[in-house]
Amino acid sequence: MSGVRRCSRTACQRVAVATLTYVYSDSTAVLGPLATYAEPHCYDLCAVHAERLTAPRGWEVVRLSPGEFAPPPPSHDDLLALADAVREAARPAPAELPPDADAELSTVEVGRRGHLRVLRDPILGEPLT
Repeated sequence: MSGVRRCSRTACQRVAVATLTYVYSDSTAVLGPLATYAEPHCYDLCAVHAERLTAPRGWEVVRLSPGEFAPPPPSHDDLLALADAVREAARPAPAELPPDADAELSTVEVGRRGHLRVLRDPILGEPLT
C-alpha cells in the first residue's frame, strides 16, 4: 500500500489530516487540508495537533478549512494494493515436493562479479537474470 502520512510532530504516530506551511515574509502560518504530495518545507499534522496549533507572538495563523479535519479517503492505489493482497492470500498453497526433490532443485552458482552472483535456474537450466 502507499504509505500513510503521519503527523510530523515528534513521537506522534497519528494519521496526518492537515498541512502546515509558513509564509515568513508575512509572519503567517497557514493551516489547510492535507496536501496531495508531501513537500519538504511543509509539516503534516494530525487532528489533535492541528486543533492545538499556535504561532509565535506577532504571527498570524490562517486556517483555510476551519472546523474538523478528516483523514483523506483511500486512494486508487490503496484500493488496488488491498485487492492484490486479498488475491495473494486466496491463492492455494504450492504443492509439497518430495524430500529428495530439494537436492535436484537447488540453485547452482554459475558466476560471480563482486558481491553479485549468477545462479542457474533449477528447472530450465539457464542462468537467472
